[in-house]
Amino acid sequence: MNAPLQGIRVLDMSRILAGPWAGQSLADLGAEVIKIERPGCGDDTRHWGPPYLKDADGNDTAEAAYYMAANRGKRSVTVDITTEAGQKIIRDLAARSDVLLENYKVGGLKKYGLDYDSLKAVNPKLVYCSITGFGQDGPYAHRAGYDFMIQGMGGLMSITGEPDEKPGGGPVKVGVAVTDLFTGLYATIAVQGALLERQRSGLGQHIDLALFDVQAAVLANQATNYLVGGKVPQRLGNAHPNIVPYQAFATRDGHIILAVGNDSQFRAFCELADQNWADDPLYATNRARVENREPLCAAIAELIATQTSQYWLDGLEARSVPCGPINRIDQLFEDPQLLARGMKQTLQHPDNDNLNLVNNPIRFSRTPVSTDQAPPKLGDATEQTLQELGYSDEQIAALRQQQCI
Repeated sequence: MNAPLQGIRVLDMSRILAGPWAGQSLADLGAEVIKIERPGCGDDTRHWGPPYLKDADGNDTAEAAYYMAANRGKRSVTVDITTEAGQKIIRDLAARSDVLLENYKVGGLKKYGLDYDSLKAVNPKLVYCSITGFGQDGPYAHRAGYDFMIQGMGGLMSITGEPDEKPGGGPVKVGVAVTDLFTGLYATIAVQGALLERQRSGLGQHIDLALFDVQAAVLANQATNYLVGGKVPQRLGNAHPNIVPYQAFATRDGHIILAVGNDSQFRAFCELADQNWADDPLYATNRARVENREPLCAAIAELIATQTSQYWLDGLEARSVPCGPINRIDQLFEDPQLLARGMKQTLQHPDNDNLNLVNNPIRFSRTPVSTDQAPPKLGDATEQTLQELGYSDEQIAALRQQQCI
């Protein structure tokens, strides 16, 4: 298969989520990804359960669902990098790799001779991507960084949740580790950029990615609302800081999302609602609606509560006004659109022939992504990989005896 990154080898020395997400993304794009794990226990997330994958008899295996989310398409090689023999294995692999991903604390790999400067001497073409909480320099560089705390420190929780004065008000984290995921995606972008530049220079380079930096970057319009407008954004619940009405509303039997993005859509909504708000100077333009958010949204909330969700969804869709239900995750994976797009996939795993995972959303017209290889069992490719490096059966047996692999 002629995948976009076919022929690229990635040495994935990361764990948990941000780095593994980048490794999985690169694997989906066709790269050969070798995941380095600790002998005996592996990536921490292998044990972050329940839930665990069930075997054919319905019994829990040792494979946590969390691990499955970020390690599709990889080969698992177990190496104890604290040993000299283990360090040699990593250097041997780095010499034959294009990319290395790692998320150790700043300086954590230097004592093993596996930092960028050390491996650059082995392979000057190596693209070496370091992912940390706060980056390689600055006053916080040596702090550990985890998604939850970075969501708080990075401003995201200050704009997520209901205002303090409302019931249940207060800062809330996002329901998935979005800072980790965004960092993994930025790492994927950065790695590909460095590989393209390498075609011109013939040299690799060190990529320094920090969760804290990424969280600041993805504040997007909320950050520029402050930097340009000078006003500190506040928590608005499900409302939008720059567009009105753009939030969730309770119906007679549930909730819907009304996402009016422009004045013509607002007029179409008003026609369905049988209201003249679109002709009222207080609400006729988006700027006016933002400035008069509270009375308008209170009136809309009172009106929408009089009809069922389906009534509003049918009427709004007929008038091309953006809207939607608030699905539970089980409802999402039964949605005909999601199923038609192939976003739910079933893979064969050594412990279960029907492993259900979320597919990669990228769709190429000529070079499809490769997502048909299940997440690996711990150490499933250790011997094969060492054989490819030229290690003899006797050497591999000795490494096992030393518990180096």
